[in-house]
Amino acid sequence: MKINGNEIRPGNVVEHKGSLWLAVKTQAVKPGKGPAYAQVELKNVIDGTKLNERFRSSETVERVRLEQNDYQFLFAEGDMLTFMDTETYDQIQIARDLLEDRSAFLQDGMMVTVESYEGVPLGVALPDQVTLKVVEADPVVKGQTAASSYKPAMLENGVRVMVPPFVESGERIVVDTNEVTYVKRAE
Repeated sequence: MKINGNEIRPGNVVEHKGSLWLAVKTQAVKPGKGPAYAQVELKNVIDGTKLNERFRSSETVERVRLEQNDYQFLFAEGDMLTFMDTETYDQIQIARDLLEDRSAFLQDGMMVTVESYEGVPLGVALPDQVTLKVVEADPVVKGQTAASSYKPAMLENGVRVMVPPFVESGERIVVDTNEVTYVKRAE
């Protein structure tokens, strides 16, 4: 399936320069002069090499259709993560570095989508948002309320995010797993 270069999202697998590449990060760039483009960090799914590429909206790339199966996260053991197919109860193990930093957001029993190509797992799609508890938040500094100011906070999974000044330690917040950013307070 052909898609425009500016439609590439993190987690997409594209065919580029005769190989399969996983989009790790994307950034829309609008320079003052010239047309806009997408700056995409690609990772080769076979040998793990990385490549930074610019895609203009007029360029098209072939998006590879992957087999998508729903799995439940069971546990982590060393560098391996174990998932279970909820229909067949088959278990698979995937290397933690396939998820990179996002593996910190895995929670027991979490449903994920494992994408594979010819039986080889290439990626794990987490839910877009997860709810986590703030275990440490800096106190609010008076006088910083004129402009929108954020402060650092540590989550229960060890990840640091920037949160609004009203968020305190012990509160539960919703975090975007793709951008690793604060979304809102949890209900």
